[in-house]
Amino acid sequence: MKKVFLGIDHPAIAAEDADALSKWYCDVLGYEVYARTDKPVYLVKAPDGTLIEIMPEDGSARPARNTCTPGWSHLALRVSDFEAAVAALDRHGVAWEGAEFEAVGGGRIRNFTDPEGNLLQIVQR
Repeated sequence: MKKVFLGIDHPAIAAEDADALSKWYCDVLGYEVYARTDKPVYLVKAPDGTLIEIMPEDGSARPARNTCTPGWSHLALRVSDFEAAVAALDRHGVAWEGAEFEAVGGGRIRNFTDPEGNLLQIVQR
């Protein structure tokens, strides 16, 4: 049987400042701008080819969230060297959300936020 659903193309972030947040993902996390519209809506691409869409938010109030709030929770970024990733993020002054912990299925995880408060994780399996 032909596989129709192949995987995730991209998650999307509605940003207060799509230009600044896209720049942060590129400067801090090593993404590059893959595409941009005039709105501006960005597709930024990771070194492994995965994409994140960053678009302007609509003015709605941001709901309070944590890792167990119903709905999409966080974006986990796979890293090849956990210590190097922590050091790089420390150099950029990210806001860590607690200590490192064990990943489901094995591995290491640590939570942090981007400049707009979106919850991210680094994970090494």
